[in-house]
Amino acid sequence: MKIFVCMKQVPATQKVEIDPESGAMNRSSDNTRTNPYDYFALEAALEIRDQEKEEYGKDSAVTVITMGPPSAEEMMKDAYAMGADQAVILSDRKFAGADVLATSFTLSQGIQAEGGCDLILCGRQTTDGDTAQVGPALAEHLGIPHAAWVREIIDVTEKDITVRQDFAGVTQISRIPFPCLITVDKDMCVPRLPSYRRKRETADRPVRILSFHDLPVRDLTRYGLIGSPTSVERMFAPSAARGQEYIEGADGAEKARRMLDILRKEKLI
Repeated sequence: MKIFVCMKQVPATQKVEIDPESGAMNRSSDNTRTNPYDYFALEAALEIRDQEKEEYGKDSAVTVITMGPPSAEEMMKDAYAMGADQAVILSDRKFAGADVLATSFTLSQGIQAEGGCDLILCGRQTTDGDTAQVGPALAEHLGIPHAAWVREIIDVTEKDITVRQDFAGVTQISRIPFPCLITVDKDMCVPRLPSYRRKRETADRPVRILSFHDLPVRDLTRYGLIGSPTSVERMFAPSAARGQEYIEGADGAEKARRMLDILRKEKLI
C-alpha cells in the first residue's frame, strides 16, 4: 500500500509578518515548526503500515509530502526519525502565495508525479490558515472519496478503510474504498517519540525535491498566487490589549438596555 501524509511548516510564534501587497503570510522566517495536527496523521499512517505488514505480509510505504521552501527538509528529517519511508518537498517560487485551491492542486500533482497512492492522511487543520479545507480539496482534485475529522480508524483491509467520525450528537461509521483520503482529529492516537539512535540512523537520508517542471500539469494559472482566486482584503494579528467597562444603572433593566446599546454600537449584534 502506498500511503502519503501531508505535512506543513507553520509559524512557531503568534507574531506573524504579512506581505502588504499579496496579503499572504511571510513564510521566509526560520521561526517555524511542524503543524502539530500533522503528527497525528503521520502516526496513524505508520500504524497502518505496520499493521499491513503484520496481518497481510505486505510491505507498505509511508511517504511524507509538503509544499514549501527547501528549509522544510528539517521537518522531513523529523518525519524520517518517526518512521517515514520517503519524503518529498514541492518547492518552487511559482508555488508561492497559494490559497487552498492552488495548494491542494499542487499537492495532487506532486502525488501523481510520485506514481499515485492508495491512502492519503492529513491533519485536521493547520494552526496558521486554520481552514481545514486542503485535505478535502486535495481529494476532489484527485477524484477520490474522503472523510474529514476522523476520530478513530476501526479497520483496514486490502480494499478499504473503516473510520469513525463524531459530529454534534451524531456518530458516523464509514467504510471507504481505496484510494481515498482522510483527515484525522487530534488525540486519535499518540505520536511516537523518535529515539536518539533512530535520529542518527536517518539523519543523512535524502529528501526528494520536485519543482514546477517535475509535475504532470505545467499550467502556471493553476499554481501559486496566479492560480489563487481567493482575495485577501486584510490579514492582521488581533490586539492583545484588553479593556473593561462597568455598566451602571438604576436597576437590571436599565443596565441591560445600556449593554445592548454598547453591543449595537460595536456592531456585535
